[in-house]
Formats: sequence, structure tokens, C-alpha cells
Amino acid sequence: MKKKFIYVALFALLAAACSDETFIEEQTSETPAIETPSDTAIGELLIKFTPEMSDILDRTLQTRAVDGVSTRSGIPSTDEVLAILGAYHFERLFPVDKRNEERTRKAGMHLWYLVRFDENADIESAKAELSKLGEISKVQSNHTLKRIQNPNARPVLVSKAGQGIQTRVAANGYLFNDPELYRQWGYINLGGYEFEKEWAKSIAGADVNCKEAWELCTGDPSIIVAVLDEGVMWNHPDLAANMWVNEAEVHGSNDDSDGNGYKGDRYGYNFATNKGYITYTGTDATGHGTHVAGTIAAVNGNGEGVCGVAGGNMAAGESGVKIMSCQLFDNQYGATLAMEARAIKYAADNGAVIIQCSWGYNSALSNIILGYTPGPATEEEWAELYPLEKEALDYFIHNAGSPNGVIEGGLAIFAAGNEYAGIPAFPGAYSKCICVGALAADYTPSSYTDYGVEVDLSAPGGDGDYYGLVGDESEEGGQIYSTMAVNGEAGYGYYEGTSMACPHVSGVAALGLSYAAKLRKHFKAEEFMELMLATASELDDKYTGEKLYHYFHSSPGSPATKVDLSQYQGKMGKLVNAGALLRAIEGSGNAMKVPNVYVAVGSHQTIDLASYFVDGDKLSYTCNVSNGSTATLQVVGSTLTVTGNSVGSTTATVKTSNGKEQNFTITVRENAGDNGWM
Repeated sequence: MKKKFIYVALFALLAAACSDETFIEEQTSETPAIETPSDTAIGELLIKFTPEMSDILDRTLQTRAVDGVSTRSGIPSTDEVLAILGAYHFERLFPVDKRNEERTRKAGMHLWYLVRFDENADIESAKAELSKLGEISKVQSNHTLKRIQNPNARPVLVSKAGQGIQTRVAANGYLFNDPELYRQWGYINLGGYEFEKEWAKSIAGADVNCKEAWELCTGDPSIIVAVLDEGVMWNHPDLAANMWVNEAEVHGSNDDSDGNGYKGDRYGYNFATNKGYITYTGTDATGHGTHVAGTIAAVNGNGEGVCGVAGGNMAAGESGVKIMSCQLFDNQYGATLAMEARAIKYAADNGAVIIQCSWGYNSALSNIILGYTPGPATEEEWAELYPLEKEALDYFIHNAGSPNGVIEGGLAIFAAGNEYAGIPAFPGAYSKCICVGALAADYTPSSYTDYGVEVDLSAPGGDGDYYGLVGDESEEGGQIYSTMAVNGEAGYGYYEGTSMACPHVSGVAALGLSYAAKLRKHFKAEEFMELMLATASELDDKYTGEKLYHYFHSSPGSPATKVDLSQYQGKMGKLVNAGALLRAIEGSGNAMKVPNVYVAVGSHQTIDLASYFVDGDKLSYTCNVSNGSTATLQVVGSTLTVTGNSVGSTTATVKTSNGKEQNFTITVRENAGDNGWM
């Protein structure tokens, strides 16, 4: 998001005004020295132990901890230092989730701990002392992700839910009956929009090509996108049907009914307050998370409000992708690195295959004169400053999804930043993430967008400074329209920024995975990422001449600024193309296979066979096992139940009513699934 709200170290940041000549010179200057962030959580450190300490830490967790919290580690040398420093809180950072504990430990994530000290403790001295201990491999401050709000710029509801304006959908031949889809030029840009100015037009086709993609697929509920942001309005009438729901949990309750380590996480989790209740009604709430979620998966075809890129088609009985709300901001509460890392891992462990992240640190080319502290300029600097964050992202990228599902691994999609800077912000600039720049409605880079060779893809983000006249305070100047929550009310409104470009890419990724699910295709995460890049549309040939925009156009005396577009060549990636991606999926990936089954003697495992055959819900199935003394099979509808009879291994065959056949292996053990980790 840009202009209306400014965030430090979270929602992509807005930089300072400057002339085009001065700005261009700054981009080619030497990268400023990085400074360690000063806004760290008072009295808190994050420490990672060496693997050799694992058994001792486990015993402490079992015998001394109450709700996962103790006062000491159980390691004598560490506890001696903690006692001297006045530590009173010692907690494993990632709560135990037995379903995922094996891979948590394989990744070393169980070795991270949060330590709290007396507020008068000298944290820098504590870091130095703990770093000397051989049993500790990493020590870092628990950086606070703060939000700085412009009190004069409040979100504005253009329309309330249920009160949309007269539909223009039919006249434009759009697929869906949602009355305000015509405002969403980022999906289908027909050119000739009302916000055009003499010097700034919209160009037909400057969009993510939803029209072509929607002819093939509109979404699939098996694909889950975690929105790491403010809380998503889970009961918004244009989002409720596409919210992820943890059926085992009661929203905001004090019970962890599914045993995943988080209480009351029905729609996701509020990591800012460490509670299951997702909020969106506070006085400082901006509706940012709800706006982002709507671009990804507002319900299509429900005759209400707007559409989402992968929102399904309610009129045709097609569900969209699901939105999981991982709340990082709650009114006055902001997240720390510890909370952020928990949110990323939570997403992977609870089924999300995409994390939508419209936040990041300052660009390394942030304007120092205006008080911005430059962020990391390289992966090495970023990894050195924020090792926990890197490990959490790597965990998601490697462990989300399933080797037996649509995608093995996860897609981490980040906004590039809104600082007019020639280096995008981290973590988006991390080579394993997808970094997203923002475009105006005529293909040109949005005036505020960060850019650089690290930007992978671009998408519509809006550009009010480009389309707005000096002194014009219109909310409609070529910005992005989506769902909103303001003062607890559901509605619709405009925002702009790489924060808005990012969910366009997340939506396209989710739509592509939905089509892969429909075709029963399987991809590794890196393969799917490469396919998104390969099918995107070239932009460099459009970057010639100059672009004129009015920086802070709604402020008196705002200067007109000319920018040489050639400086963006090779630095905006390519324009994500949903239609081309879906067409390419048809000839890519691998056919999904019925997975091998591991079951204990006397226990059962079930498989939904429909997930592994095209149009599987329309087929009937027969199954045979080679050795019935080892396992027994039963099919009811598309559900296969495998019962373990005796220790051993056998093969089995599934045949469908349309002549397809697959083989798989059944292994029966005494105690299948017992990881023996504690």
C-alpha cells in the first residue's frame, strides 16, 4: 500500500519526494551502509541452540515448562548466564505440532527459543555474553515491525457491501455478474477508463489477463493462500465463502482442539496478540488485509461487489481458493520477528501453499535525508541480520504443499516496496521469493515502485500520482479497487502500491495451481515459479521516452516529475499473465499418482481417489490388493480405506470406470506414524 498509510519494516514503504534528476543520480550512487534497526522489542532475544542440545531442551520442555514456557533451559552454562542477566521467560519459539514435528526438527526449527529479560537488562551485553557460549549457534534481537500511520489519510469506503452501483458487467461482456468488476482494470483492462488524463492513458491489455484464464478455471478450494497482513474480515459478504476454516476449532476459543499448538485458530491466527481471534475493527485498522484478500479471492459470480483473481464462480457452483488470515497487526499491536516467523511456519504446517506478503524492510536505497534507515542490500546482509526470518521462509518454501499434491513446496510472494528506489526491499529480493513490482494502467512502472534486477514479476498496483491532477484528491486515480473493512463495516474501496500488485500475482499463482488441480498435475515449487516467469509478458520494449507524474499530487505545490523510462529496462521483471500460465500448465508438470500408504497393524488410512484422476469425482473405482493377509481394501464412493492386518508390504491397483489404472504400495508397520521425537 502507498500514500494512505506508511509502514516501517512492514507494508511496503513510501519514500520521499525529489526531482527526477536528483532521484536518478541517487540510484547509481554507492549503496549506503546498512544500519542495525533500533526498534527492537525491549528485553527480548532470539537464540538458536546447536543440535547437540536438543535432548536437554526436550527434557526441559517436558518437565519444567507450563504451556511451553519455563524460566531456564536446563543447560547449566546457558542458565548461569541467563540468571546473571535476569532472564525470567524461556520459550520454544515454535509450539509443538506432532503432525509436523519430524520435519520441524529436521529443519532445526525446534532449536529456536525466545528469551525475555528484565526490562532494565542491557540487551547488547546479553547478546555478547550468550554469543560466547558454544551451545548457542545464533543470537539476534527480536525486531519489532511497527506501523506508522498518517492520521490525515483514512481509508474511504466507495460503497458498502450490498449497496453496489449499477452493474456494467453485461455491457462489457465480462464473465461474472459482480456489479463493480468493471472498476478492476488490473484483471481486464479495456482501455479508455474514466481516470485517464491528457498525459496519462490506460492501454487495453495492461492487466494480468484474467479474461482468458477464467475461460479455463476460476479457482479451487484445495488451494490455500495465507495472507500475512492485518486481519482479514472473515465475515465480509464477498469473502466469507472463500475463507479457510479450521473446522476443529471455535474462533478465538481457549482450546487447541486440533493439537497444532494454537488455540481457537478457526480462520487463521492473530500472531500480534497470540490469540485465535482475527480482528479488523480497531481504531487503527486500515482494511489493508481485507483489501489484499479480495484481490486474491473475493467471491465471483455472487452478484455482490467485486471479483477475485481466483474467487471461483458461485453462479456455476465453483468454489474459489481459500484465504487463511495470518494476522501480523492488530490495532496498536505490531508483530515482532518471532511472531512473523511463527506465522510463516504456521502457514506451511496448516496447508497454505502460497504466502501473500505485502511487507518488507526499507530498500537499501531509502532516502536517508528524510530519516529512513536503509535496509539490507544483499542476501548475505539480510541473512546476517535476520537469520530466523530466512530460516522460516526456507521452511515454508521447502515444506509447504505435499509430494502427493498439486505442489511440493511453497511460493513466497512479496511486494518490492514503494520507495522509488533502484533496489527492491528484502525479504522480497531474496532469490527464493517472488518479488513483485507495480504498474500503472498503461504498462509504465508505478511512479513509487521499487525496481531492480531482483524484481521477478510486475502487476497492476495503481498510480495516483500519475493519473491525478495537482490538487486533485480523487480516490479513483488509476488505483486498485477491492474489498474493504472500515470501522467494522464491509465495503469496497481503493488503495495503491506494490502491496496491491503483490496479491494480483498471488491470485494468478493460486489460479494456476487451481487449474493444475483440475488437470491433476503435480509441480515442484521451483518448477511452478519458473513457469510463472516463463509465461509472463515482456515489458522492456514499452520503456522508452519519459513518464510525467505529480509527486503527492493532492498536496499544494507538488512538483511535476519526469522520469526516464529506460532506467527500468531489465529491472521490472515481466508482467504476470494468467491466461498464458494456465495454457502452459496443460503441457507441463507430472500426472498425479495415488500415493504409497503406510499404516499400523490394526489401524486405517483413507485416500480420496478422486484427487488423483481427472474428473475423479465423476468416476467409480475398484481396488485390488496382491496380499490380503497384509492389508484389506474397501472403497465407498471415491474414498479408499486401507486396513493394516500384519507387518509387511504389498502392492495394490486402482481401476476407474473410464479405464484408467494406477498401482501403489502398502507398507504395514507395528507403529506407523510414531516419530519417537520425545
